[in-house]
Amino acid sequence: MKPTRAVGMMVVAVVLGIAAVVLASRWLVNKGGPGTRQVVVAATDINLGQRLAPELLKLVDWPVGSLPPGALADPAALHGRVLRTSMLRGEPVLEAKLAPVGTLGGLSALIDPGKRAITVRVNDVIGVAGFALPGNYVDIIVSTHRDPPPEQRVTQEQSISKIVLERILVLAVAQEVNRDDTKPRVVNAVTLEVSPEQAEKLDLARSVGALSLVLRNQVDPKPAATEGATKDSLLGLQTPPPPVPKPKASAPKPAVVAAAKSRQCSAAIDGLHQTQECF
Repeated sequence: MKPTRAVGMMVVAVVLGIAAVVLASRWLVNKGGPGTRQVVVAATDINLGQRLAPELLKLVDWPVGSLPPGALADPAALHGRVLRTSMLRGEPVLEAKLAPVGTLGGLSALIDPGKRAITVRVNDVIGVAGFALPGNYVDIIVSTHRDPPPEQRVTQEQSISKIVLERILVLAVAQEVNRDDTKPRVVNAVTLEVSPEQAEKLDLARSVGALSLVLRNQVDPKPAATEGATKDSLLGLQTPPPPVPKPKASAPKPAVVAAAKSRQCSAAIDGLHQTQECF
C-alpha cells in the first residue's frame, strides 16, 4: 500500500512540475518579449530575375524585435513582382530586393536605372578562363594600333594595349544570370552593365581592336592610372624623340633693277596742240 501511494505522489509531483514549467515559459514569453509578426518569406530557393508566384512564398511568425526593415506581410501584393537578387528558402522578402512595380522578368529587371546592357563575345582566354561570373567586376582592355604623330615621318602603326573601361559589372554569362555559382564556366558571350557613354566606347573599342576582360576585386574601387603598353615599353626600349623639322628656306628676292633704261623723246607742235613720243 505504501509503495503505491509513494508512486502516486511522485507522478503527481512530476505532472505539477511540468505544468509549472509550461506556465512559467508562457509567462516569460508574454511578459519578457515584444511578440511576433507574420512576414512573407521564400518557400524555396528563388533565382534573381524570376517573377514571384504564390507557391514560392509563405507566411511565418517573426520576432518583432528582429524584424528586418522593409519586410512585407501580404503575399497577394507580391504576385508578379520580380526579384533583383537571389533568395534562399526561409529568407524574408524585402522591398529592396524587388524590382519596381511593372518590371518584366528576365535580364531587364537587373539593370539599374540609367544603365544599359551590352553583350561582347569572349572565349576561354578573354573570359578570364570562365571566372567572369555574374556579379563580378571586370576591366576592359583593347589591343589596337596607334597612328603615328603627324610630325614623324614614320608611317608604321604602333601596337598598344590600353584599359579603356574599369569596374564594369557582369550581368550574365551566356544566358545565365545566377550569381550563386562559383565554378568557372567557359562561355562565348558575356553581358555587361554600362552607362550610355561606356556603351559607345565599348562598341567602338571592339570595332578597332581585340577586347580582353580583366577580373578585379569586387571591393576595390581604385582606378588604374596607366598610359597603355606598347612594344617599346614592353621590351624596355626608349622611344626616339620626334625629329625636329628644319626651317624652310626663304624664297630668293627678285633682283632690283638698278636704273631704268634711258629713253629718247621728241615733241611735235601742230597748231595749238603739242604731242610727245618716246623711243
